[in-house]
Amino acid sequence: MKYSIIQLLFLLLFVISCDPPVVRQLPKEYIATVRPVTDIYHGVEIIDHYRYMEDIDAQEVQDWIRSQASYAADILNGLEHKDTFYNRLEEVDQGKPFRIYALRRMMDGGVFYIKRKSDENQGKLYFRDSWSESEKLLLDPEAMSAGSEQHYSLEFYKPSPEGRYVVYGLAMGGSEETVVHVLDMQTGQETGDIIDRIETAYNVPQWLNEDGFFYCRRQLLAPGTSETEIYKNTVTRYHRLGDDPTKDRVVFGRGLSSSATMLDVDFPSINMAEPSDYIIGKIKHGDSGELTLYAVDRERIFDKDVPWKMVCDVPDSVVSYTWFDDYIYLFTARNAPRYKVVRTSLKQPSFMNAEVVFPPSELVYRYASRSKDRLYFSMLDGGYNRLIEYDPRTGNTQQLPLPKNESTYIFSSSQHLADIYITSNSWTRAGKKYVYDHRTDNLKDLNLEPAGKFDNPGWLVSERIMVKSHDGVKVPLSLIYRKGLKRDGKNPTLLSGYGSYGSVSGVGYYTSRLPWLEKGGIFAIAHVRGGGEYGKQWHLAGRMLNKPNTWKDFISCGEYLIQEKYTSQAYLAGQGGSAGGITIGRAITERPDLFQAAIINVGDLDMLRIETTTNGVPNIKEFGTVQDLDGFKGLLAMSSLHHVQDSVDYPAVLLTHGINDPRVAPWTSAKMTARLQAATSGTRPILLRVDFDAGHGIGSTKNQRFNELADKMAFLMWQFGL
Repeated sequence: MKYSIIQLLFLLLFVISCDPPVVRQLPKEYIATVRPVTDIYHGVEIIDHYRYMEDIDAQEVQDWIRSQASYAADILNGLEHKDTFYNRLEEVDQGKPFRIYALRRMMDGGVFYIKRKSDENQGKLYFRDSWSESEKLLLDPEAMSAGSEQHYSLEFYKPSPEGRYVVYGLAMGGSEETVVHVLDMQTGQETGDIIDRIETAYNVPQWLNEDGFFYCRRQLLAPGTSETEIYKNTVTRYHRLGDDPTKDRVVFGRGLSSSATMLDVDFPSINMAEPSDYIIGKIKHGDSGELTLYAVDRERIFDKDVPWKMVCDVPDSVVSYTWFDDYIYLFTARNAPRYKVVRTSLKQPSFMNAEVVFPPSELVYRYASRSKDRLYFSMLDGGYNRLIEYDPRTGNTQQLPLPKNESTYIFSSSQHLADIYITSNSWTRAGKKYVYDHRTDNLKDLNLEPAGKFDNPGWLVSERIMVKSHDGVKVPLSLIYRKGLKRDGKNPTLLSGYGSYGSVSGVGYYTSRLPWLEKGGIFAIAHVRGGGEYGKQWHLAGRMLNKPNTWKDFISCGEYLIQEKYTSQAYLAGQGGSAGGITIGRAITERPDLFQAAIINVGDLDMLRIETTTNGVPNIKEFGTVQDLDGFKGLLAMSSLHHVQDSVDYPAVLLTHGINDPRVAPWTSAKMTARLQAATSGTRPILLRVDFDAGHGIGSTKNQRFNELADKMAFLMWQFGL
């Protein structure tokens, strides 16, 4: 790569400085032009300095983003620890010959799975007639990407009930613009069924039988239509193999049935209640967790006016479900802040008369998986995920005999098979995989993958601490670090937080953290309000007008780490991504003195303008709308961009974004970068790292992930002066 004279000069300053290297002055060619636009919301005047950047395709904006990306890349690639971290990530990855995930078992013993070998950049889809048979390669995204400027990623796959066909989705460059294809297992060839504009965020295609499948499809927008219309009027169609997709029948959507109502912003999809005689119609109301569910006899799905029967609606606060025989099991927060489980008949569903299966308790009920004759309920207990076996025919329950200080999850189950595959892991050890059969109550090692060299380092410890937040509420803080850590305030510490949608930052072991931990680093996770660690109540306590609790919890966790001498301000960094961009963005704008550095990944940063983006309308349920006063107040409070103040010494900030991101508009990071660069009075750098072959991170390759991780860790060590 060629460097300009001025870039070389600045790189030399970074490399040879004995103190934490800093950017003395941002070169003039990188400073963004200010063109103020004034908006008035409910009588309040708001100035937007960089509104023009929202036209991301404008040549001026493209040029500025590319110049920022080049500037950041030159700096990051020149950092002392960059290659060390990248090489170590590769070494650790090589410690396990291959990894298997996304496994599906068929009733005849066949097995589909994705496997990535340690020397491969992406996982590939394989099939075996049984575990004792040799594997057959079905799909290779790397081979498909050869010769292309952007890479293909396998978004999903699903075999037909008898395994004759596999429907799968491909997207390019992390865009999540999924195109469906169908593979014929008998011939090994594509069937020629290709469908674009597939919506997979809320449901993947569902096979009705060997002849065809249901799928969600977005509308085709006319030229000039606002991007906010993209996710409106989504429908579920049925595709019969070999038919023209343009003639596929719409079976579930707005205005199609007199018995199922929905809005234009809702996402309707269909789930097959195999081997039940019923079909479930699911309506997702944007990014709200609450579902509306309907049921219908399978044979009536193609009626002109499908006679849907309502199972539950938004006020019933159902967030998850499963089924067994003719009963549907519902996870509801109605009169149960940590959820409860109820069931009702699919033949005559009635939420109000539903039978309670698991009453409210201190446990947080999350979701369920099913086998041939059992249900397995997943629940949080003190931060750990537990599995409870339930016999639907007798009501008997038992907790599976698994380690208590680990989280356990089901990663493969089938309504046709009695046994289940389980993984159990902790913060400090890779998951062990087991096969469990209730008929023998036998739990044994699955031996699915070879043991990895770094699966159980032995030198790591973890602890869970309850930190008092600004209002006295206790917030869980998980820490991972080396044994024998000295609490002398000098440990490089990365504090991570999310806190939206009721999402849980669950226990898990990631070898990609090892290079950081090997350097004496602490990895900390703040389980802030807005997440789901304590159920619906915890989510609502960090939502809309309550959103300030999210970043104030995060700040309190940072203060605790300093107070207890795990670290100090000079060695503390914060990190958040996507909706977690609110968490870290508002933490550094409210307490810029608390952090030496921050990393913001594909962050939600301009919340007053989120409704104008592609994914903005679905997020109204989570964050609010500027159209009403309370919504505006909440959005303004959580909008990091609007809390950047001139002449403040901000931490060093590394903002990262994929240019093809369909979930968070890349211009949000661009605007925040420009504003911070203009406002900061200090000498610490504000960098914008852009990947032009990526999106929100979904579908990124191993090399992309490792490069980004190495950049982040090197950036932090640079700012810590280490």
